[in-house]
Amino acid sequence: MTDTIDAPGGAGGAAWQPSAVEQERRGFRRRQTRRSVLISALSTLVLAALLAWALIGSPGWAQVQQTFFDPEVALASLPRVLEGLWLNIQVLVAASIGVAIFALVLATLRTLRGPVFFPLRALAAGYTDLFRGIPLIIVLYLVGYGIPGLDFFGRMPAAFWGTIALILTYSAYVSEVFRAGIEAVHPSQRLAARSLGLSHGQTMRRVVLPQALRKVTPALMNDFVAMQKDVGLISVLGAVDAVRAAQIETAHFFNFTPYVVAGLLFVLLAWPMIRLTDWLSAKTRAREQVGSIV
Repeated sequence: MTDTIDAPGGAGGAAWQPSAVEQERRGFRRRQTRRSVLISALSTLVLAALLAWALIGSPGWAQVQQTFFDPEVALASLPRVLEGLWLNIQVLVAASIGVAIFALVLATLRTLRGPVFFPLRALAAGYTDLFRGIPLIIVLYLVGYGIPGLDFFGRMPAAFWGTIALILTYSAYVSEVFRAGIEAVHPSQRLAARSLGLSHGQTMRRVVLPQALRKVTPALMNDFVAMQKDVGLISVLGAVDAVRAAQIETAHFFNFTPYVVAGLLFVLLAWPMIRLTDWLSAKTRAREQVGSIV
């Protein structure tokens, strides 16, 4: 049975009204939605109650609560940890800009064609292999303590060297994401652009890169979320960021609550980007799969 649709301006000028079958379908969907929401809420509450019962009912909960979840210590340490978090945010912004520029250069070098560019391609490939293989904390030590020992530069703050280490490491990862996006653009796009008289640089800037960035935006945002966490590792160089401030406050109060405070602040910092990444990924997947679901 099909729905009855009256065309506007038809007999009597009657407005469109859904048929009885369509109304029944809509009612069924609403009931199913309410049922799903109710079941989800109940299952979440039951799971939360079971976890709380298991945690609070454990023999050592009182000691753990006093050591890790002391409200007085949390409030007392919050200003110092927030001050350190501001340094993390500054390093994150600077590193993000540096990673975006350097990674794009690396990806462009790896996509160059022709034997004359082989040394550049090999150099870029070797760089990405090297820094994707070395743990970030080792890069921080090598950059933060090795480069200053060469006396090429004046005395620089630890946050500066931490930013350099983040750029070196994450550029290797992000460049591969850029390269995957560039290679995902169909070759016909390049050929069409070149047939219109565009140079290689103009083709990359106006045709290839805009399409490539749209394809890899969710992956780039995931790398950004990962860097939001790893920016806390600059504390190993002595920078008084949120993690180092929490360590200082932990030694002062002889309590681990400041670490919990720092962890929650990092979660709050990353949460908007995580939700935005999930939303964008779902939107991209829905656009690519439109018409494919039966």
